[in-house]
Amino acid sequence: MRYYIVAGEASGDLHGSNLIKELKKLDTQAAVRCWGGDKMKAAGATLVKHYKDLAFMGFSEVLKNLPTIFKNLSFCKTDILQYQPDAVILIDYPGFNLRIAKWAKTHHFKVIFYISPQIWAWKESRVNIIKKYVDKMLVILPFEKSFYKKWNYQVEYVGHPLAEVIGNYKRQADNQQLIITGNQRSITNNEQPSNIIALLPGSRKQELKIKLPVMLQVAKHFPGYQFVVAKAPGIDNEFYNSFLEGHDNVGTVTDQTYVLLMQAKAALVTSGTATLETALFGVPQIVCYKGNALSYQVARRLIKVKFISLVNLIMNKEVVKELIQDELTVENLKKDLTIILYDTIKIQKIKNDYAELKNMLQLGGNASLNAAASIYNFLIT
Repeated sequence: MRYYIVAGEASGDLHGSNLIKELKKLDTQAAVRCWGGDKMKAAGATLVKHYKDLAFMGFSEVLKNLPTIFKNLSFCKTDILQYQPDAVILIDYPGFNLRIAKWAKTHHFKVIFYISPQIWAWKESRVNIIKKYVDKMLVILPFEKSFYKKWNYQVEYVGHPLAEVIGNYKRQADNQQLIITGNQRSITNNEQPSNIIALLPGSRKQELKIKLPVMLQVAKHFPGYQFVVAKAPGIDNEFYNSFLEGHDNVGTVTDQTYVLLMQAKAALVTSGTATLETALFGVPQIVCYKGNALSYQVARRLIKVKFISLVNLIMNKEVVKELIQDELTVENLKKDLTIILYDTIKIQKIKNDYAELKNMLQLGGNASLNAAASIYNFLIT
């Protein structure tokens, strides 16, 4: 069968690549064309458009790039028509993918959504679009099934793919080396260093410009620690170097985020999937969010959830500290980082909550396999 998959972010590329691998096991004749990234391409898909050309963060950034977004939408529709897939599979990325879902359904393609848009956070009315134009919705967060049930829409919970991805990684990572650029350090996992603090500032230039400088200023207050920035794929070294000058205890890693989290004692993490990844590695963290002032003011009036991190949302309580917008200051980061480095009672509480979180996410089993099986069975029946 022919599958057309659309993912617009780094996390979608990761989950899409694992979905493709499982689809190819079930459907040996599978042909996949995709919008995504290097991981989906490596899994055997024909890459049409890279997510780094699609990522626009915040309301003002989206407005500035509307011509590009509409051009991409038009191109995607034309490409689907030419490819004539058996199914259009959409991975999160709601602003773009809900428009594609509506168009694809009206053109008689089967539409499958893998990883629900976070409509429970804002724009809840979009559930009506999903009910009308999405043939099958596969969700990865435990509470999403009950959310959709109240709207009388049946969805399938397949488990969270990160639980399986990180579990597999940890079982095979004993001799992985962490190559830190900036001070030319090389550390293997089994050395168990205790002085590394991971900085995961995001994957888009817009958010890096705002959050990374604040994170880096904290490093000078902890001279005994090695701060390590996990670089995002698709962003050139020169961009990072402009921020790193003068920070003696800061290095970087490339394509080694998981190796870094295996060895980190604590982490400063931008909101998003990275917060969940950090939790599944058992690393105490502070969640950092700061956006364009206009975008933030609009979002604050629209978003209905109590937390911004997936860790806290899933657990429905504050497991990890969130520093949002004006709260994201050097002084606040310094204070809260000190707590998760030295307060043993707090550290143990975080790790206990992480263990409970992991158990919740594993209830569905192997998410990528479950999703692939559900999609394949849906198409052949």
